[in-house]
Amino acid sequence: MSFVDAIRSVLTQYLGFRGRARRSEYWWFYLFHSILGFLAACLSGEAGGSYIAVIVGLALILPSLAVSVRRLHDTDRSGWFLLLALIPIVGGIVLLIFYVQDSKPGPNRFGPNPKDPAVPGLVA
Repeated sequence: MSFVDAIRSVLTQYLGFRGRARRSEYWWFYLFHSILGFLAACLSGEAGGSYIAVIVGLALILPSLAVSVRRLHDTDRSGWFLLLALIPIVGGIVLLIFYVQDSKPGPNRFGPNPKDPAVPGLVA
């Protein structure tokens, strides 16, 4: 999945907590989110306020949560594992390990594998 395809996929499914998200989709969106956050912080510094950074952060919070839950689904884990982020240091490390793992092959309880070329409508 390319950078543009990943951003388009995440932003069109910004409230889609069902299904699965490939690693490339998650990490391309993470890069996009980081770049946008950096640019917003730079613009906020120039403007003398933090309004731009707050608006960007609020605009991207739901898509970020949705793609994170779908990424956990791809590794056959419930979206409730996202609550591990509330545990200082260890929770973030555990989630990072989950995010870098490969997809579980074949369909799972959250839907078909997005890597499977036989799945209609999904990009392999």
